[in-house]
Amino acid sequence: MAAAELDSILDLNTLEQYCSAIGAGTLLKSVVLFEQLMPEYVGNLVSAQQANDKDTLCSEAHKFKGAAGSVGLKRIQQFAQLLQHGEEASWQQEHLTWLNEIVEYASKDLQQLKEYLESKV
Repeated sequence: MAAAELDSILDLNTLEQYCSAIGAGTLLKSVVLFEQLMPEYVGNLVSAQQANDKDTLCSEAHKFKGAAGSVGLKRIQQFAQLLQHGEEASWQQEHLTWLNEIVEYASKDLQQLKEYLESKV
């Protein structure tokens, strides 16, 4: 994958800093933990949307944004960032698109992250 494309998916700057500070192997352990929790995070987002519970959806998006950001998952962190701000004018029209992007890309982006880190170990 081209570096520019990878940079749109992963926070390469942060990942390089983490790898220098703690090592790719240690970071990969955190990514595996995130991978175990991700179905619950995404499930909570989908459940809140299905229940039409905007407050919970925004709250869960905030949690997911932090978790995704902590392991360098840039693209889905950015969608969660948008999704958490229910007060924004565009939220009502766009929130389903953002949620669908998270659902679509979460597993794919996580796989890219794991491959990236495995190449650094």
